[in-house]
Amino acid sequence: MYDFDAYLNNLIGEKELPGAVLHVQHKGSTVFHQAYGRFQDKMQQLHTMNTTTLFDIASLTKVVATLPSILWLIDNTSVELNHTIQTYIPELNHSDITIHQALTHTTGLPADIDPPVQRADNRLILQEVVNADLIHQPGSVVQYSDLGMILLGEVIERVSGVDLPTFTNTKLFKPWGLKKTMFNPPQHREIAATEWHNDHYVQGEVHDEKALHLGGASGSAGVFSTAQDVGKFGRYFLYPETQQVLSPETIRNARKHVIQNRGLGFEVWDGEGKSLSCGRRWSEGSFGHTGFTGTSLWIDPKEELIVTFLTNIVHYGRNHNMRQIRPHLHSLIHDSFTN
Repeated sequence: MYDFDAYLNNLIGEKELPGAVLHVQHKGSTVFHQAYGRFQDKMQQLHTMNTTTLFDIASLTKVVATLPSILWLIDNTSVELNHTIQTYIPELNHSDITIHQALTHTTGLPADIDPPVQRADNRLILQEVVNADLIHQPGSVVQYSDLGMILLGEVIERVSGVDLPTFTNTKLFKPWGLKKTMFNPPQHREIAATEWHNDHYVQGEVHDEKALHLGGASGSAGVFSTAQDVGKFGRYFLYPETQQVLSPETIRNARKHVIQNRGLGFEVWDGEGKSLSCGRRWSEGSFGHTGFTGTSLWIDPKEELIVTFLTNIVHYGRNHNMRQIRPHLHSLIHDSFTN
């Protein structure tokens, strides 16, 4: 048994994790794929986690759907990274925020809407986003923000003339063979439930409140997927020549470090500053992303290592130890396959 496998089994036993699926690829091959734990559905029936279980991947949506959609538009339309978002969303209050700034989280917009959105609210989310005040000068400070990514989701819809689920399914997911990756999945038992709300667990409905009010699909959250599909996506970004949806050069550009451990959409480890959630053992140039529900994808190009870790840690509530779990797990995995 690998140390990381024992560690995950221990986390399940100690009830620090309800359930998880781990998918590891090394040098082009899948070397580990395992499911752990259980979850309760919205009827409070207990289910064993399977390797085929669908997860609400939360902010992984930003890199699995929104980033490649924008890259597709750059490859196939007149859209460019330095274009202002106001070009496509005229009602946006700020004329100098660019697509590049939204992808690098340097728009100057706040992290979230204030007051925070609740599931039972009746609010016009896009209207609040386009009217949001800046807290920094655009381009000056990295401030991780859902708002910039929500704007990019709207840009994709306005340029393409179709909604985000249709665009991502026809232009990205189907051509890439990501058959279990989608917004607004059909209701079935094989979806890991997330958080307790009112009198039931949220299951098959997006956990993120802003995305919920945007119809279940936004540029910041809403995608459901399996560990295998997310790993397949990761493989395309490690080996861009193995796919034909985006130009390899466009993909390689998105993986590059831009500013303060951020690339286009992705976090990118540049070896300096506070270590990222993959831990300090991962090579400089490693890139990835995390999701609030307990999901992550990390890719180490130097070691050709791809780790997809999908959990529903919020099943136990929002007070959890994922900030400690992720770097320790990824360090154990890195040691197991690169030493």
